[in-house]
Amino acid sequence: MKQFTNKVVLITGGNSGIGKATALAFAEEGAKVVIAGRRIKAGNQTVNLIKKAGSQGIFIPTDITQETEVKNLISQTVKIFGHLDYAFNNAGTAGILKVNMDDSEDNWNQVINTNLKGVWLCMKYQIPEMLKNGGGAIVNNASIRGLIAANLTNDQENQPQHNIHFYCTSKHAVLGLTKSLAVQYAKDGIRINAVCPGTIRTSMVMEALSEKTIKNYSNQYPIKRLGTPEEIAQAVLWLCSDSANFVIGHSLVLDGGFTIQH
Repeated sequence: MKQFTNKVVLITGGNSGIGKATALAFAEEGAKVVIAGRRIKAGNQTVNLIKKAGSQGIFIPTDITQETEVKNLISQTVKIFGHLDYAFNNAGTAGILKVNMDDSEDNWNQVINTNLKGVWLCMKYQIPEMLKNGGGAIVNNASIRGLIAANLTNDQENQPQHNIHFYCTSKHAVLGLTKSLAVQYAKDGIRINAVCPGTIRTSMVMEALSEKTIKNYSNQYPIKRLGTPEEIAQAVLWLCSDSANFVIGHSLVLDGGFTIQH
């Protein structure tokens, strides 16, 4: 029997990148997969791939910054599949990159509401369902920018660096929220952890960065390459599996050795 047969997993941002890879990895291990996101076409395409993998899947269009939509997402998940075992709160945004503090309140709200408020809202409704089920596991996507700060350098020389300070702030806060709730619900059989990926070769990253920038980034990693969505997906599956039963409130760094030299 596959390790997640008859289990139900919810993945936000499951229609592309790391979320999509994780959805397919769970499906291949027998899980029933619910994916949430705002791009309907991409969501339906991912569901088709889940079904091709031999599992059941549904897509529920959701804006995770809106409490009513998150509440509906969880209630529909339970209505369709009966319960909720695992969740990967993966949806996020880098916002609009600005130089130093030359930024706007709208950009702050976009980043914080998506990356932090969205994770909180998801857990607000995921945890009660897992309590009814006798436990479960939640993984939050926090990024290495939840551990260290960053400047993004332009391809052209003598150009200012773009500080993703709102993104870093949100991801640091995700780790704090993860640890705090992990302590509170460990006794109830709910394990809450986080993954902290480095730069991953998703379509969004590949489209946003030039080949020169990608090469420069790769050279900064001891492993001399960027990570893949599938590598992050396998880590999420492990954190949800029985093999990680003693892992609680952990920030699993997946960065090819990047942070150990910073």
